[in-house]
Amino acid sequence: MKPRRGRPTKSAGGWGAVRSTLEHGQSELGLGRTAKLLMQLNQQDGFDCPGCAWPDPEHRSAFEFCENGAKAVAEEATRKRVGPDFFARHSIQELSTWSDYQLGRSGRLTHPMYRAPGAEHYVPVSWAQAFETIGRSFATLKTPDKACFYTSGRTSNEAAFLYQLLVRKFGTNNLPDCSNMCHESSGKGLGPVIGIGKGTVTLEDFEKADAIYVFGQNPGTNHPRMLSALREAKKAGATIVSINPLREPGLERFKHPQKVTDMLGPGVALTDLYLQVRINGDLAVLKAIIKGVLEAEAAAPGTVLDRGFIDQRTEGFAAMCAELEAHSWEDLASESDVPVAQLREAAQIYVRAKATIVCWAMGLTQHVNGVANIQSVVNLLLLKGNFGRPGAGACPVRGHSNVQGDRTMGIWEAPSDAFLDRLGAALAFEPPRHHGHAVVPAIEAMHSGAVSHFVAMGGNFLSAAPDTEFTAEALRNCALTVQISTKLNRSHLVTGTEAIILPCLGRTELDTQASGEQFVTVENSMGIVHRSRGKLPPASPHLRSEPWIVAGLANALIPDDAWDWQHWVSDYDHIRNLIESAIPGFDEYNRRVRACNGFALPNGPREGRFTTKSGKAHFTVHSLPDLSLAPGRYWMMTTRTHDQYNTTIYGLDDRYRGIRGERRVVLMNPEDMAAAGLVDEDVVDVTSHHEGQTRTGRRFMVLPYSIPRGCLGSFFPEANVIVPIRRFARISLTPSSKSIEVSLSKSTGHTT
Repeated sequence: MKPRRGRPTKSAGGWGAVRSTLEHGQSELGLGRTAKLLMQLNQQDGFDCPGCAWPDPEHRSAFEFCENGAKAVAEEATRKRVGPDFFARHSIQELSTWSDYQLGRSGRLTHPMYRAPGAEHYVPVSWAQAFETIGRSFATLKTPDKACFYTSGRTSNEAAFLYQLLVRKFGTNNLPDCSNMCHESSGKGLGPVIGIGKGTVTLEDFEKADAIYVFGQNPGTNHPRMLSALREAKKAGATIVSINPLREPGLERFKHPQKVTDMLGPGVALTDLYLQVRINGDLAVLKAIIKGVLEAEAAAPGTVLDRGFIDQRTEGFAAMCAELEAHSWEDLASESDVPVAQLREAAQIYVRAKATIVCWAMGLTQHVNGVANIQSVVNLLLLKGNFGRPGAGACPVRGHSNVQGDRTMGIWEAPSDAFLDRLGAALAFEPPRHHGHAVVPAIEAMHSGAVSHFVAMGGNFLSAAPDTEFTAEALRNCALTVQISTKLNRSHLVTGTEAIILPCLGRTELDTQASGEQFVTVENSMGIVHRSRGKLPPASPHLRSEPWIVAGLANALIPDDAWDWQHWVSDYDHIRNLIESAIPGFDEYNRRVRACNGFALPNGPREGRFTTKSGKAHFTVHSLPDLSLAPGRYWMMTTRTHDQYNTTIYGLDDRYRGIRGERRVVLMNPEDMAAAGLVDEDVVDVTSHHEGQTRTGRRFMVLPYSIPRGCLGSFFPEANVIVPIRRFARISLTPSSKSIEVSLSKSTGHTT
């Protein structure tokens, strides 16, 4: 398909966002229903956005949503249905030829469905039959560790807590989750050096910051409501520095759709200094900024660094300084592909600022050195004591709406002894102690046969995971795969010998249990816990809530269990009472979460306390990654288009980048194209190289784009096929989807 091309837009938001929101809502559920639903989105008595985890302001407008949040709601509230008749008409083989976009647009799942061994069609089953089949299959396991239980970040606190409780009562810690694939490097990086694996700022801090650094993040597409916070920070006088291999319109200028002056004028310019870093050159940028700060202190001793803070509240400062002496400005400029003058300017902005926030997303975490990147951010913040005071701190920007809450609830393959001790004491049982499988080890375990049963609470595991063909082989090697889902996706088509789909309620829908209507709770990216209550009638009378489904699984997997799971799900207050007894910070949970705007969880560094074993923050020393390449090789990063959220494809246009109608593309520097003998819209195969193994993605279209030389960009999930299963971040095991070594070769045929 030949793409329709245009120039990248010069700003995010504006009339394009309004038009796209209305068009998508009209196509899924009609304008009237769209408007009614959006007025309840992110409101205090409404439902939480099923998209990103950006926090709600204390004082909310009537339109507290963004373009992609509105699309996420329209996708969930669609009038289209995928029921028994749909599966009778379409075989699994036929559906496998559909694109992710076509699958997602099919509609909401309506019935529990079963795929028998060798069957080409799913058939409907009752809930009782589904649970009976699951229980019978799980009863054959010789050890609980033969099963893995995946979790998507959309799952509520209540469902997540019950789910991890079920898994540990069953006898395993095999709890891989979507955090393993995104911000695991943030958690593993922050925890050892400041004492908590979460961010340390609040939304209010943005208006109090003097400087904000945004590393490896595209908020215009992935967290659009963050643009409002950056806009207000800019108007309050903050200086914004953006570090990204691609020039993203959402980092440069924003037209707030609710501000008349923005919509009629050019909007608000956001970034003051844009460092177009080479792929994985961020660590060199961080070292350069730190180097500039130390030089400024040396030139005017006692005027730049917070020496009292460093001496009294940190460790490791001298070792970090000593390592920096080995790096010249020229070396750091070469490693980052950012001119020395710009690096010095970035350092001077930090020197002048009294309060600084550093934000980041996948552009820092999805590298082999992802943990080192995060700990180097902390190094920078510690220099001037940018923790525990207004307008300052670390801000990892989470994706899925409750991915942070799921981890708080215990969705983690490597729980601490303290967590297990408290959980066991509260529920009077002994949880398993040995650590389980994260996502990459789980895929390898399924591939080898060490794991034979796979359950996914939400998400689209196959499309989200690295090394698509390897992951598909792993899933096909299972005896049973179970997907708890709202909509059809590719993970329903690549299955174990037996497969079951359990359709669940969405965030927008009424959840009625034995005691009446329920609400659930979530934790946003800044540690605020609040309510979410759906208002729409369920898409089908056969849908069940995720907590109810977990209770049904518990009865199937542990048939002689003495716990009354049905009692817990009859009233979600019962679940919250369990959470209060087992997890610190949830005192008086049911009372406090009913308060306006919910409540904040404890956060030592935010409150001025480093909760490490020593009680101090730690400077760390990290070597620069080796970014050398063999001739004819490039570093490739995967990224989203503007018209998608994670693996959900809303449309085929990337409006902000000026690419419409085509997703299988390679964004390439024009000079690199000329050197490789490629011209605009040439079709190539992309091959990754890692540890002597290759993976090839066929028929991608080359498009010229503003990206540093030696670097390429492509969209996921289409490019996930080339992400090697064994290339992942040290310590966190996060797939290194943002730095893949690849070569290109001209392909025959056309893109599909």
